[in-house]
Amino acid sequence: MSPFLWEQHCCLPLLPSARIEELARYPRGSYLSVNIGYSRQSTADSLALARQFRRDALADSRFRLVQGYDDVAADAETIALAFDLEDAGPLGGQLDNVEVFYDLGVRSLLPAYNHANEAACGCLDTEDTGLTAYGRDLVRTLNAVGMFVDGAHCSRRTGLDLASCTEAPMIYSHANFDALWEHPRNITDEQAAACASTGGVIGINGVGIFLGHNGPEERAQRVEAMAAHIEYGVELVGIDHIGIGSDYSFDAADFNHELLNNPEAFSDAYIKWGPLQWVPPEDLLGRSELPGLDELLSRRGFSAADRAAIFGGNFARAAQQVWQD
Repeated sequence: MSPFLWEQHCCLPLLPSARIEELARYPRGSYLSVNIGYSRQSTADSLALARQFRRDALADSRFRLVQGYDDVAADAETIALAFDLEDAGPLGGQLDNVEVFYDLGVRSLLPAYNHANEAACGCLDTEDTGLTAYGRDLVRTLNAVGMFVDGAHCSRRTGLDLASCTEAPMIYSHANFDALWEHPRNITDEQAAACASTGGVIGINGVGIFLGHNGPEERAQRVEAMAAHIEYGVELVGIDHIGIGSDYSFDAADFNHELLNNPEAFSDAYIKWGPLQWVPPEDLLGRSELPGLDELLSRRGFSAADRAAIFGGNFARAAQQVWQD
């Protein structure tokens, strides 16, 4: 079993009722990046969520908060937590807020969640104009503060613009490959290569509609599909540039309700498959009745060192380069 899991993106409900203890389904010693907002959240909303999650984590001995890289693997008996933003909207148009969120533990930010905003285009936009001038200023600010520039949910041109603008490794926190399953949320080979050229990492996700296996009965197929995307990515850009960003949603019921009641944030590419299904934390490192992703990668010929890089080492290396603390 791989000794360390770096989960670059997972989701609790974006509500005051969220329960931090749900994250204890991940194995102790893991690092988790937990979402605190996307295009629907205001600055005040996301700040409140970050402060709430911090308070809750500090009150639960199973968790610890990450400030700098050295905190990530400091204690194998607890789960390390940091946060991410899935849109520039919660910044409220104020680049100074990047540092405010950084001080609260946010370590990655993507410019546009599915649809265009003042920073960039999203993956569901019909016209792809890429990064705006404000978006380019945002990339420079993220580099200066020490926060990951994230291309997930962004348009293809935006992703390429991010790679050309950043002076530090960028990431796709939770993205799969369009070559294996055609979907507007999946990335092209060109995007993947551009990300890798920055020293960045692509986190493979476990969302059924991005894997081509969204049926409730297709749990095993989803894990197999994750393994296939990892293998494809390694062959495409190299072992050093592939990681895990499962996008597991502890708010599955709330999110599926959101799909139906906030259609302007999504599209038929999301809702035509029925309620979304995810690969749960237990299926990553083999803590369920199914063969886990780690075992499936071993069967595909990935060595223990390869799997350690994919499950944690690659994102850890990039964080060491990007984070300022």
